[in-house]
Amino acid sequence: MTVRFRLKRATALYGTYAAIAVAAFAAAFTAAMAASAAFGSGKTSAFDELNRSRPLVSLGSESQCERYGGLPARWRDDPRAGMVHLHGGDFVFGSKLGYEDERPAGDGKTHVAGFWIDQTDVTNAQFAAFVKATGYVSDSERQGGAVVFHTPTRDEMNARDLAWWTWVKGAAWNHPGGPDSTLDGRLNQPVTMVTQADALAYARWLGRDLPTEAEWEFAGKAGHEGADLDTAPRDEHGKPSANYWQGVFPVLNTNEDGHVGLAPVGCYAANDFRLYDMIGNAWEWTRDVYTGPHQSHTNGDTAAVAPLGRKHDTPMVIKGGSFLCSRDYCVRYRAASREQQEADLPASHIGFRTVSRDAS
Repeated sequence: MTVRFRLKRATALYGTYAAIAVAAFAAAFTAAMAASAAFGSGKTSAFDELNRSRPLVSLGSESQCERYGGLPARWRDDPRAGMVHLHGGDFVFGSKLGYEDERPAGDGKTHVAGFWIDQTDVTNAQFAAFVKATGYVSDSERQGGAVVFHTPTRDEMNARDLAWWTWVKGAAWNHPGGPDSTLDGRLNQPVTMVTQADALAYARWLGRDLPTEAEWEFAGKAGHEGADLDTAPRDEHGKPSANYWQGVFPVLNTNEDGHVGLAPVGCYAANDFRLYDMIGNAWEWTRDVYTGPHQSHTNGDTAAVAPLGRKHDTPMVIKGGSFLCSRDYCVRYRAASREQQEADLPASHIGFRTVSRDAS
């Protein structure tokens, strides 16, 4: 179903939120508990002992993410390279503070069994290693293109809805800007323009899977309740804590977070489960079929700009938001947020991470 809407014209840029004051006692307590908190306590105890002796990916700052080559330590030698283990538990699945399709069923209490999950989105370097080892040909290559974001002109905005989306012939995971582009300087970025089938093929190569929506949200919330609809991700200093759009979408990005478009993985602090970029940068595929009402305030249906006659596939749940989410568009930079994407439609703002479930 095509969702069409006109973006409301913004008249001013949004300022930053005021910094949050931290009480001296709380600061002292946090410092005292830092070492033990790294391995979880209380609400974050799902991050467990299995991670103590593992070489975890150490990112979380601009300098670290820029230096990262895109392959975790012991890549291909350790079947759990780049992953952390969560022993699972109960949490509230969904949120009463967001859109209608995020509302919990009943009290929302849901149990998730233990599983391993990638600390970062799968990178271009990792997906390239998969393609080199297997000869895999992605759906974007087979389809001859992908849906790509661009900043539209005034004429484009006046001429059609979703003017910021274009079907680009020759665009693919390894040619993200079109046939003449390459992955130079992008190996540490999330792989995008991959379909759900592409993501599953990569996961199965490693003996893994894609997360269910519940697993993804459990990991994304990391023991905390979700933020309300209008809360943009910012740290205690009022600075962006994720890669999302600041400014007037889709014509002006103020670049307050330091990135226009995709960022390398891990440029921002991890959540309490040591997971990077669970919010922003790239949406992430899950295993689950999307059900629930389509919202009027969404990314819009990217399938609307795909070639005419293209067969429409099953809408699947994607999670986490992307570099395109803003205060006046998308507004889905929360762990409880969900959106739908046709399973076989590659797009420039959607990637994935993998999981490996504990034996039952």
